[in-house]
Amino acid sequence: MLLRFFLMGLDRKAGIVLTILAFLAVAVPVMTLAVPADSPFHLSVFTVSLLGKYLCFALLALALDLVWGYCGILSLGHAAFFALGGYAMGMYLMRQIGPRGVYGNPVLPDFMVFLNWKELPWYWLGFDQFWFAAIMVLVVPGALAFAFGWFAFRSRVTGVYLSIITQALTFALLLAFFRNDMGFGGNNGLTDFKDILGYDIQADTTRVALFVATVVALALSYMIASGVIASKLGKVLVALRDAESRVRFMGYDTESYKLFAWTLSACMAGVAGALYVPQVGIINPSEFAPASSIEAVIWVAVGGRGTLAGAILGAVLVNMGKSYFTGALPELWLFALGGLFVAVTLFLPKGLLGLWGQLTARLPGRKAAAPPNAHPANQATGQTTGRKGA
Repeated sequence: MLLRFFLMGLDRKAGIVLTILAFLAVAVPVMTLAVPADSPFHLSVFTVSLLGKYLCFALLALALDLVWGYCGILSLGHAAFFALGGYAMGMYLMRQIGPRGVYGNPVLPDFMVFLNWKELPWYWLGFDQFWFAAIMVLVVPGALAFAFGWFAFRSRVTGVYLSIITQALTFALLLAFFRNDMGFGGNNGLTDFKDILGYDIQADTTRVALFVATVVALALSYMIASGVIASKLGKVLVALRDAESRVRFMGYDTESYKLFAWTLSACMAGVAGALYVPQVGIINPSEFAPASSIEAVIWVAVGGRGTLAGAILGAVLVNMGKSYFTGALPELWLFALGGLFVAVTLFLPKGLLGLWGQLTARLPGRKAAAPPNAHPANQATGQTTGRKGA
């Protein structure tokens, strides 16, 4: 049953994405650990961590595209779920420091000793075990998304109003996590990690293993998302995006469908945050910033909303551009990002992944091949009989 679900969503585009990810999972470790450092084919550990960070963002974009591209829910607060997953992993990594901290306390993290805390808060219990932290990476973002979505969707909050309250959610969490009495390190957050599963987190092999884990997580998430979209559930989600009132009139419990997609997306974002933290070495309240959620929306728009592969492509390309511009021309990055979003919105409504389709659609041969009575709107969205089955 599970194998059938995964295979159901595997089309040509999914095959390309999974092949690229499989290549990265093999090539990057070999180029980092086996190729000599003086070889032009050698990859530094810094580059591996940077690639790992890009793929974490790609996983966040994939999660956002599932609800925005296929369910019509524009979330401006998905960074909240990403950060919660990151904090869950960060709490585990802090507990692994033990007496090697600055103050040498075997139980309390350094920031708690500094703030004169006497005992570990109850919500930190269990985070000395990896399996518990791994469960919390899914449970905490998923539970918050379920509670938030249950109230929002049952109240029929949609459109721009839903987008605004998602942004309010992540901003409220930003303010809460800034407070020292929350027990999450205040504005400094959680950092100075030493080990993960008993391995030195700074070791080359550990860095490579974290990258491979990120590739595997992204591939599995892609297969899950593709399976959902290809199933009957996915068809209902797309129908909800296009005409929610009609779907409700047909007898579907639309709120339950939206709640499932929303919670699944939050769990994916939590996994992305959990993989992000050990690779960058820090998690702090800035990850809750609304700007982070808006950037994720831009990644999806640039790559192609409603394409999954486009979300991954957009996240990687935009963050590569960010790494370059913030180093070479830091004062121009925000202008470049804003201009990119405007340009994509005006000229590439289907994103970079839809660019090839737009160009080929303008070819004289394609126009002549189109049915003479085909509706222009259907030609633009690829809903003619022949293309729909492709």
